[in-house]
Amino acid sequence: MVKHIVMWSFQKELSEGAKQEAIAKIKNDLAQLVGIVPGLISLKVVTEVLPSSSHDIGLFCELESEEALSGYQVHPEHVKAAGFIKSVTCNRICLDYEE
Repeated sequence: MVKHIVMWSFQKELSEGAKQEAIAKIKNDLAQLVGIVPGLISLKVVTEVLPSSSHDIGLFCELESEEALSGYQVHPEHVKAAGFIKSVTCNRICLDYEE
């Protein structure tokens, strides 16, 4: 099993209202990938972070294999979701590992 963890910060110029709209869209767009992307077992988006956090949004995915992760990254629905995420966030960090 492969774990895929990504974190982002919102762009500083976004208003609080724009952030809330972005959170709703990101959660919806990513949640829809389960059952659509082959090999994607589970996905969780975390937005209720503690003040001690260095990022605003976390994504935690479980995939069947490295091949499934590679397919996830180029899947058209993921690419579409990622395009929106890139438009409202910055400071992306990622960690992938096998368990």
